[in-house]
Amino acid sequence: MDDCFDCASNIAGLSHCHWLARVFFDICPANGGVLADVVLIFKFIATDNKEILWTNVYHILLKRLKVSTWPLSIDLSSYKLSEINAENGANLLNSSGCGTRLDRSVERIYGGTIAGEGEWPWQVSLQLNGIHRCGATLISSSWIVTAAHCFRGVKDVRRWTSSFGARIRPPTMRRNLRQIIIHEHYANNVMNHEFDIAVVQISPPVEFTTAVHRVCLPEASYIFPENITCVVTGYGALRDDGPSVGELRQTEVKIIGNEICNRREVYNGAISPGMLCAGYLEGGSDACQGDSGGPLVTPDSRGIWYLVGIVSWGDECAKPNKPGVYTRVTYYRDWIAFHTGV
Repeated sequence: MDDCFDCASNIAGLSHCHWLARVFFDICPANGGVLADVVLIFKFIATDNKEILWTNVYHILLKRLKVSTWPLSIDLSSYKLSEINAENGANLLNSSGCGTRLDRSVERIYGGTIAGEGEWPWQVSLQLNGIHRCGATLISSSWIVTAAHCFRGVKDVRRWTSSFGARIRPPTMRRNLRQIIIHEHYANNVMNHEFDIAVVQISPPVEFTTAVHRVCLPEASYIFPENITCVVTGYGALRDDGPSVGELRQTEVKIIGNEICNRREVYNGAISPGMLCAGYLEGGSDACQGDSGGPLVTPDSRGIWYLVGIVSWGDECAKPNKPGVYTRVTYYRDWIAFHTGV
């Protein structure tokens, strides 16, 4: 399928301001063959002639289907291009995809910027006795992933709730916890950060919307390159030892390799393969208290967002040579799948 969508570069050539923003597709058996439903999201300037653009897109896609060499033969008579409105498109993506969000800019400043509704729809607030304690990430309609240390001393699901949305009060959605599964090797020790991961089943399952939606999980074998830009989000403090805030905030950080992070002046060998560092060695942007358990995410080339890390620990907030330390999701990917089926 990827070969088909190389046509994006052709479509981008319609004019200097035209480009294919995202591609989603669903494949299922049909009449002895395979039916591919494809959703293309375009970004065009407002002055473009819609009819001309529509005709050009139609013919470029059809030409690509004719000349592409695929393992499967294509029935060109089944090719149909139809327009759907924004609401129906959003409903389709919410029901089938992961990692989609409303696009807005993210600034690199300590404390971050306030996030709007739907910008980070997988963000969860875990609340103990009604008070925000940790962040978490929605990975399916029934499961969230967070840091194991969030439940240190308090594992009774009846005392916990989860809420969704850009504000803690009032939340967009609220759910109870059904079960908490902490990694079996987690030591429950404030000085030991290994195996800092937990998955939590919520009840009842959420219904996906543009404001509440799951993130994508990477394959266990995937390696996120050093120095790529990620975004960390949370309701945590804006300064060291400060109170949590009621609004979701966001800030950009970059992945720092474990070799660098294990330098004597940084974390002096404390970073294991199940951890990763993200931030800036000069300081300035970081996760902080109350962001624990929350998501570190990055987009792929199609604008689909993947969970890279889980906020775990660090040395205060945004200090030079003390970037944030995260649980590495790919390292625990098989563990997540075993316990959740996701």
